[in-house]
Amino acid sequence: MRKGILSIAAASILALGSLAACGDDSGSDTGSGDNGGGKTPKIGVILPDSASSDRWETADRKYLEEAFKAAGVQFDIQNAQGDKNTFQTLADQMITNGATVLMIVNLDSGTGKAVLDKAKSQGVATIDYDRLTLGGSAEYYVSFDNVAVGKLQGEGLVNCLTTMNAQKPVVAELNGSQTDNNATLFKQGYDSVLQPKYDAGDYQKGPDQWVPDWNNTQAGTIFEQMLTQTGGKINGVLAANDGLGNAVISILKKNKLNGKVPVTGQDATVQGLQNILAGDQCMTVYKAIKKEADAAAELAIGLAKGEKKATSQTVKDPEGGRDVPSVLLTPVAITKDNVKDVVADGFVTKEELCTGSFAAACTQAGIS
Repeated sequence: MRKGILSIAAASILALGSLAACGDDSGSDTGSGDNGGGKTPKIGVILPDSASSDRWETADRKYLEEAFKAAGVQFDIQNAQGDKNTFQTLADQMITNGATVLMIVNLDSGTGKAVLDKAKSQGVATIDYDRLTLGGSAEYYVSFDNVAVGKLQGEGLVNCLTTMNAQKPVVAELNGSQTDNNATLFKQGYDSVLQPKYDAGDYQKGPDQWVPDWNNTQAGTIFEQMLTQTGGKINGVLAANDGLGNAVISILKKNKLNGKVPVTGQDATVQGLQNILAGDQCMTVYKAIKKEADAAAELAIGLAKGEKKATSQTVKDPEGGRDVPSVLLTPVAITKDNVKDVVADGFVTKEELCTGSFAAACTQAGIS
């Protein structure tokens, strides 16, 4: 894998190479031994959905499976598909079926806290993966610096508007789900960049709305309403991820405004990168999910074997008031100029990205 800007990560990332490798392809029957408490190590993982972003099934699942198989531990990875009842049912089943560690991406902090607290009462160790559960009890939190993600989005939008020589642009903000603490952190980051522009009169603050459950269909409806509300006078859109960004772009296309109104994103999805190559999206944020998954897997495997590994970072839980041992990775801004770096890093392939009409754009972007 190519070294460079995409190799940047927090110093607290833990090396998976320190773990013994086994190499059985079965997710439910690999590994042996116990965690020192008489139980066979088994790790349960609950992913949130597959609709808000492709990453959960195409990246996180794959990388977590690879790490667990390499370490020879039993594991069970399930997806709640955005349903809170399913989320709780999966957690109950995993605990009943002998999970010694539970790693979750919460749908909201209330549901997540209930699951974490129940696991703790059953002697099951827990990890918050990607999203911090406010008021929760997880032993670790593994994610990216989410305020930094938002800052990159804000700075990216400013750069695009500056390049277009936009004068007092009206900026709309399409935020993620208000029940997702990450969405709050993203907004904190991009508002730290945009608010001074509003205050100085350089930019005009347009509609600003949360999108329930990161629902892309609702995002399209919300943005269409924004466009109507402003009489079509929106000059830039801070969209919190690539799915929301694509929903915005779909509406802009209907109004023949795509490419004229810069739109941000996040996750470096194939769709988001293609929108950048087409000139319809101004930037996205790449998060090296393999590094996130590897760091979380290292901690989970340690807990499953009765080991509590140290991290060099903590995050303050604003509701629980505790400092949660954490691993926070570094995000990277992606524009047309460095889309090739995401391919070089192995996150997406040329074959996925450079299909049909995008082949020429890929060549122009130096993707080989």
